[in-house]
Amino acid sequence: MTSITIKATDNSGSFSAYVVEPANKPAGAVVVIQEIFGVNAAMRATCDWIAKMGFIAVCPDLFWRLEPGVDITDKTKAEWDKAIDLMNRFDQAKGIEDLKAALTAARAYPGSNGKAGTIGFCLGGRLAVMMAQQSDADCNISYYGVGLEGLVDQAGSIKKPLLMHIAENDEYVPPEARTKILAGIEDNTQITAHVYPAVNHAFARVNGINENIRAATIANGRSAELLARTLG
Repeated sequence: MTSITIKATDNSGSFSAYVVEPANKPAGAVVVIQEIFGVNAAMRATCDWIAKMGFIAVCPDLFWRLEPGVDITDKTKAEWDKAIDLMNRFDQAKGIEDLKAALTAARAYPGSNGKAGTIGFCLGGRLAVMMAQQSDADCNISYYGVGLEGLVDQAGSIKKPLLMHIAENDEYVPPEARTKILAGIEDNTQITAHVYPAVNHAFARVNGINENIRAATIANGRSAELLARTLG
């Protein structure tokens, strides 16, 4: 693994990104979009998994404008309080700007084949859908994104494959919201959504409190298939 520095497109500074390279190159690149806990052990483990599949994994520090280097877990109330505070203060529009910069950096990374997608979790799951709408990423993967029902009116703008993993018992996505999401995307053949029964939010968070290995394995397999198909 290594770390790179990416210049913000608004000239407000630079931010770091955690990078793990695959054994063989050239390779496609995947921008890994963090949860509300920063670039933590779960995100680093996800990068390791992506690199072992043969892709360059790039995980940018999206909270750098608030506090660079956030690295916390979902295990204590104090960490949750900090994570929620950061999420509430996070500027999602600026986050998308930074993710576009990270996408450009991923495509230009030594050994990249020029193709790049995104994969995001929780907050990152929402941002992955926004990237599907607002960027030229070759594919986008969203795990249990929150507030997606407010984005589906723009589903028609998505022109590249988007894969959505939705938890049936997501405590942050009530059934009526899930119904609206599924209805809002059904006319776009570029979007595929799967609902995972009887699991909670963050079912695929590595070593997380809600981790469900069965559902995560199924979801991750679907993600791997899409990455292989679109990024080479």
